[in-house]
Amino acid sequence: MSSALELLALPGIPMVREGDDLAALIIDALGSHELRDGDVVVLAQKVVSKAEGRTVDLATVTPSPEAEKLAAETGKDARIVEVILSESTRVVRSRPNLIIVQHQLGFVMANAGVDQSNVAPADGVHRVLLLPRDPDASAEALRTRLEQRFGARVGVIISDSFGRAWRRGTCGIAIGAAGLPSLIDLRGQPDLFGRTLEVSIIGFADEIAAAASLLQGQASEAQPVVLVRGLDWTAPNAPARELVRPLEEDLFQ
Repeated sequence: MSSALELLALPGIPMVREGDDLAALIIDALGSHELRDGDVVVLAQKVVSKAEGRTVDLATVTPSPEAEKLAAETGKDARIVEVILSESTRVVRSRPNLIIVQHQLGFVMANAGVDQSNVAPADGVHRVLLLPRDPDASAEALRTRLEQRFGARVGVIISDSFGRAWRRGTCGIAIGAAGLPSLIDLRGQPDLFGRTLEVSIIGFADEIAAAASLLQGQASEAQPVVLVRGLDWTAPNAPARELVRPLEEDLFQ
């Protein structure tokens, strides 16, 4: 277990565009900082989605009758609702200006992660941003590049801000991870007094993402990449998809 952590928001990350080499941008931003064994690089989902070209021009979207109906109920743009539905497997709940869905990746989340904030209409086109197609694969590709460059065992997390069913406010979570255990299962281990733990499973990647989110921010901070140093773990690597609770275990749906 670590006794101290260091978090560093990497300076100088430019506004990311489709096709940008994120690994190269991270390496440049690190400057004189060499990655070490156990370092974790946390990237905000938006920069990954932008680099991967995960945008939709709303002018190309024709709303379905289902989208038109849900748009009337929620007061949202029917074109955006259509994009939300296309990214989802089902609608869980809705109210004015909010649609809770199950994303194709398994996440239960607001608006399927379809976002307009910090998506600049540089050419006058009104676009929305989607989640990466495979955040775990995106994290793995970045991890491979960084390990090749620095010769160190590192982890990569792609983070996003999620609301929580039983608490107010958003919190950073991991939607993609590589090179570290997203979950650490403590069941069967003893506590301080020798009592065997029966239900304790740590959302390790989520806790790292939440810490990094304090520096990444939610608005105009422009600090999308955070280096986390000082972590220690022995559990086997596991992708972020392991964090999605199976439906048979979910008491909130």
